Amino acid sequence: MQPLHIILLIVTYFSVLIFISYLTGKSANNTTFFKANNSSPWYLVAFGMIGASLSGVTFISVPGWVEAQSMSYFQMVLGYVVGYAIIGLLLLPLYYRLHLTSIYTYLEERFGYYSYKTGASFFLLSRTIGAAFRLFLVANVLQVILFDNYGIPFWVTVSITILLIWLYTFKGGIKTIVWTDTLQTLFMLIAVGVCIYTISNEMNIENLATYISSNKYAKIFFFEDISAGNYFWKQFLSGAFIAVVMTGLDQDMMQKNLTCRNLKDAQKNMFWFTIVLVIVNFFFLALGVLLTDYALKNGLEAQKDQLFPIIATQGNLGIATALFFLLGLIAAAYSSADSALTSLTTSFSIDILEIDKKKDKNVQEKTRKRIHVGFSILLILIILIFKYFIANESVIANIFKAAGYTYGPLLGLYAFGLFTKYNVKDKMVPIICLLAPILTFVISYYSLNSFGFDFGFFVLILNGFLTFIGLSLYKKK
Repeated sequence: MQPLHIILLIVTYFSVLIFISYLTGKSANNTTFFKANNSSPWYLVAFGMIGASLSGVTFISVPGWVEAQSMSYFQMVLGYVVGYAIIGLLLLPLYYRLHLTSIYTYLEERFGYYSYKTGASFFLLSRTIGAAFRLFLVANVLQVILFDNYGIPFWVTVSITILLIWLYTFKGGIKTIVWTDTLQTLFMLIAVGVCIYTISNEMNIENLATYISSNKYAKIFFFEDISAGNYFWKQFLSGAFIAVVMTGLDQDMMQKNLTCRNLKDAQKNMFWFTIVLVIVNFFFLALGVLLTDYALKNGLEAQKDQLFPIIATQGNLGIATALFFLLGLIAAAYSSADSALTSLTTSFSIDILEIDKKKDKNVQEKTRKRIHVGFSILLILIILIFKYFIANESVIANIFKAAGYTYGPLLGLYAFGLFTKYNVKDKMVPIICLLAPILTFVISYYSLNSFGFDFGFFVLILNGFLTFIGLSLYKKK
């Protein structure tokens, strides 16, 4: 794969996205940017959310997990189904009934000012770190396979990456993203399909279903060791709660749902999104089985996050496979990063600066545009910190996992608000939400080191539970 091929792919790809941005950004205002004028077709939202859910990290990492964890990740995916049902039946009716632009304004109505700002701040922290890390992975791949050949420094690569996102989101915002995410999801799914087809042919597999089902890496359910991180009930319940907090309590994902015409359309979106997401994740895991066997049979040194990139670009599968891999990776990364930038802009504008309360529409729009630029610059700075100051990849992975701790307080806040009738001492909420993740980390650390019990993704539930207990201790009678 020559650098010229990659340049042509990138130029063509972003030309299409910018053209879509031009069409959807005509006569755009803040209402368009934040809520797409509540005019998005539900089926486009559902399809586009697949790409936003399956980031570049997922695109690379899920196939790479198969060698060590088999297909145990699918236990968590099954848990997602329960979580998405809760979102569709409980959270979406609440958000539509309150006519929310930012979902965190619910916390102000339910508990008060400090609870509202705390919830929004935890989202901003988590999503900023998560979006920066996803873009870091993609920028690294582009740096190695393209920009290093021309002596272009990494900071320029990162700046170009963020600039491209800013170009096609700065005007139309969420309205543009509903359409671009649909296209990017399509590219990602085509990429996975092409890779599965090519490897199956290369390995002379006649019946793919039989090959996968009989493979030693195809084990899905693990009930043997309750202390293990991949124990079924840990992953299933964690999957349900992760779906609730990282979709239902996340402005990034819910902002798309709130652009639908009405609640019924939004619920249809969640129903079909759930079905397609389960199927797509299964194909990612099946691809992981094929890639692992291919690497072993051909003596390729490729494990974990390097498995898919090395085989796709160096595994003698042809230039078409390499280009489709790159296309899928870029699509997966940008479909999550562009919506993250828009949701960060929305949350900071509405939740922190409260620009919706300003009477002058021109001032509102100018402020929103400045915030959009500000978050673009912030993402560049965080990515450069990842690159130059945190060189150890395992440390970076741990930082990304730590972002999950910030969703625990949101889980506790919303659970207390929805399932109890109590109010809380509002000024204590920030303290409770800061202490809960710290206690969660301490308990998880000593549990693993003293008793060999790995909480794994279950730390989210523990974190939410501790937040709920803290709120109960400071409830108002």
